[in-house]
Amino acid sequence: MTRLFAGTAFDRPPTCEVCQKLEDECACPPVVKAPTWADPKTQTVKLFEEKRKGNRFVTIVRGLKRETTDFAALLTSLKSTCGAGGSIEEDDLVIQGQQLQRLTDQLKSLGYRIAGGKSK
Repeated sequence: MTRLFAGTAFDRPPTCEVCQKLEDECACPPVVKAPTWADPKTQTVKLFEEKRKGNRFVTIVRGLKRETTDFAALLTSLKSTCGAGGSIEEDDLVIQGQQLQRLTDQLKSLGYRIAGGKSK
């Protein structure tokens, strides 16, 4: 009696794509794809301030794409520049306080283009 997957890829043990040896015998380093981040000069961001509950202001950075921007690293950089807390909400970076000018200067120095934004 023949096996159901005889002669197919499912019947053979997995092999390395680089050296063609069995995975147990392979000594190749693991292939890690580095994320490709877009050049900041190609991205335009909008900055604006928003008043939230308890008369607290936050400054919002909007217009960045998650697929092409390292949100965590950028948020860390912006928070340390302002000396304030912040978070990621959907596709926005939210920095606590009225930090419009500081964020504008920092983002320009990083190479981002700034679109006009107004206080609410």
